[in-house]
Amino acid sequence: MELLNTMLLLRPPGVYRPQGDTDLLSETLRRTPVPAGARVLDIGTGTGAVSVAAARHGDCRVTAVDVSLRAVLAARLNTMIRGLPVRVRRGDLFAPVRGQLFDVILANPPYVPGHVALPSLHSRARAWNAGLDGRHVLDRICAQAPEHLAPGGTLLMVHSALSGIEQTLDMLRAAGLTAEVAAGGMEPFGPVMRARAHVLERRGLIRPGQRYEELVVVRAGRAEN
Repeated sequence: MELLNTMLLLRPPGVYRPQGDTDLLSETLRRTPVPAGARVLDIGTGTGAVSVAAARHGDCRVTAVDVSLRAVLAARLNTMIRGLPVRVRRGDLFAPVRGQLFDVILANPPYVPGHVALPSLHSRARAWNAGLDGRHVLDRICAQAPEHLAPGGTLLMVHSALSGIEQTLDMLRAAGLTAEVAAGGMEPFGPVMRARAHVLERRGLIRPGQRYEELVVVRAGRAEN
């Protein structure tokens, strides 16, 4: 599976632009053994970039979810013009797939430490701003994903080290899953992080002058019955 040429993805204003975290998650999926026909769920699909990668990997049956109407329309177009049979649903995290089980769950949620007040439903910042500690969506995924993992299933979730890797691992393990860091790398700050750099410095989350962050993919698994 080749990394996506994100320049070819349709992206309406306000939909998250695929970046290094998208490639890191897609590459980790490529290295993950996935049975043919696996049921895959892409949470917070955005442009559908990761869903495209998943649909090309092992003939997976992919469902993509996003709360943003613009993202849903973008994902539908980007998968449709590639001839990929991805189901795209609008809704909040797991709500559109309540009661369903998946062999692989993929997530690239908002994780940038922001302000105390969360962005409004129609704010563009909703795609990246995840509350004061960056964990507003991460914690919800950690709490809800285990009940949607089939036996032997795998969760792959990417986020910044600034948002608390150990907290993510602890939550997933407490839910009965195995959990580890599967991949990682340093990524230069993009426009959002550069704009918030001085705030992050004042809060002690980064060193003075630091303009990069560590991105990780956390892999969690449910044991076979």
